[in-house]
Amino acid sequence: MRYTWPKLKLCRREGINLFGTEKYDLSKSKRTLLKSRKTSEYGTQLRKKQLAKRMFGLSEKQFFSYYKKAQKDHTAGTTTWQKMLKLLELRIDNVVFRANFARTRMQARQFVSHAHFLLNGRKVDIPSISVKEGDVIELRPKMAQSPLYKSLAEELAEFSKANKGKVTKASWIEVDPKKLTITIKAMPAKDDFEQIIDIQTIVEFYSK
Repeated sequence: MRYTWPKLKLCRREGINLFGTEKYDLSKSKRTLLKSRKTSEYGTQLRKKQLAKRMFGLSEKQFFSYYKKAQKDHTAGTTTWQKMLKLLELRIDNVVFRANFARTRMQARQFVSHAHFLLNGRKVDIPSISVKEGDVIELRPKMAQSPLYKSLAEELAEFSKANKGKVTKASWIEVDPKKLTITIKAMPAKDDFEQIIDIQTIVEFYSK
């Protein structure tokens, strides 16, 4: 089952803002971080897995399935942990979040589930759909006037000004702030992955 307890408590448990918004900024929390006891190697690996799983908002079954898929991928030159992170990054809800069309992955998942976007011209409503190089995600025309997106073009333009012309920090994604489209221009590389996630430790946890 997906975790549904208070999310600020999750952030305090892991010691970081898992969801990215100001609401979960631990520096503004009046309560101290939850201190964990000295843990074993297994316990440390478990915490790393929980952090990553919660950051992407996945159930244990979903998260483990990405490990199994990475194991079965025999592409030369990449490790299992790189393959696993690549699979996570290529989820369409993650791409929508990375492109700054949503403030959190949770919100991006909700937007995709409610069929706000087209993938290569076709309506999609499954957040776990994996995108590939050359794919184009666009906001459905009827959603453009929604209060959720009406100011999106302006927000993306402001972000671009503040970041030297870049609309997203993800180098493998190209965003057109006028047409409100997201193009997958390349596959995410090692440097594009979430640096806070220790996926190699997670792979070791699952491989035991």
